[in-house]
Amino acid sequence: MKHELKTITRLLLLMAAIGLVIVLFKPIWRIELNAPQYPEGLALTIHANGLKGNVDIINGLNHYIGMKTLHNEDFFEFTVLPYLIVIFAIAFVTVAIVNKRNWLNILLVSFIVFGIVAMVDFWRWEYDYGHNLNPDAAIVVPGMAYQPPLIGFKQLLNFGAYSVPDIGGWLFIIAGFILLVCVMIEWKKYRSLNKQTVAGRVMAALIVCFALSGCKTGPDPIKIGSDACSFCKMTIADAKHGAELITKKGKVYKFDDLYCLLAFLKTGEIKNSDTRQIYLVDFAGNHTLVKSHESFLLQSVDIHGPMNGKIISFQNKDSMRSKASTLKAVELTWDQLAK
Repeated sequence: MKHELKTITRLLLLMAAIGLVIVLFKPIWRIELNAPQYPEGLALTIHANGLKGNVDIINGLNHYIGMKTLHNEDFFEFTVLPYLIVIFAIAFVTVAIVNKRNWLNILLVSFIVFGIVAMVDFWRWEYDYGHNLNPDAAIVVPGMAYQPPLIGFKQLLNFGAYSVPDIGGWLFIIAGFILLVCVMIEWKKYRSLNKQTVAGRVMAALIVCFALSGCKTGPDPIKIGSDACSFCKMTIADAKHGAELITKKGKVYKFDDLYCLLAFLKTGEIKNSDTRQIYLVDFAGNHTLVKSHESFLLQSVDIHGPMNGKIISFQNKDSMRSKASTLKAVELTWDQLAK
């Protein structure tokens, strides 16, 4: 029996090929830099054949901190990447024409490998530019590196750096998703033939995809003596009273006292709809970060936080009750406090 592809699969492959051709004319990745002195922000866009955006301004800033300036001719990737994208677009069309399921599976594996290699190369480039600094630069901060985030947000001195896919990057991701859907459609059609082998290939592809897209969803540990409070700007020196807010974009705000967290929330800088999670430090034990709605709170005039806050948090009720027995304290919930 000839294993021909479904018509819908072939049409999806042709659509993905068109998307890859469009990638040649659109930015693939975008790094945005936000700082008070640049209210409009600075943007560096990465295209298949070079860098665009505020390259000259960013190079000027990089000079002060000792980073190498960015020049298209220094990246061999911009020479080969357009050809690789064209090759993959042709490969998508070829698989649709050849009409064989084995070729489809090979294309999926090749596309995933290319994605992994591209992201590793991107990380290597960011690491090199962020760590290999000129020791004679005008601004030298001992131990400081300026590697932008691979994806997401990172604070670099007074600059907030966002690294995200741009139009071309999303088209590339969509092409990969379409390819995965095509493989799953064909696997479902032919699951009765050589089922174990086909399932193994698809599951391996899914594991790689999930491994690539996995991201940390828990709190970022507060570094005592290093992190600064996002409200009062003091260096966090006491692990028992802290708190942390994480936005839906992944930006992290850390606080040395519940007083600072509450004062920050009242400013309205971060809306409730933009907040992914709030964590409070467990006053007892090893001072772990606990989700605010799962915490048990005490309020007392005998409590003295770093900013003279009067509230402390606990991971479990027994620890809270034990501490309450030594204080004239009032038990609170996060909902009561947040009002």
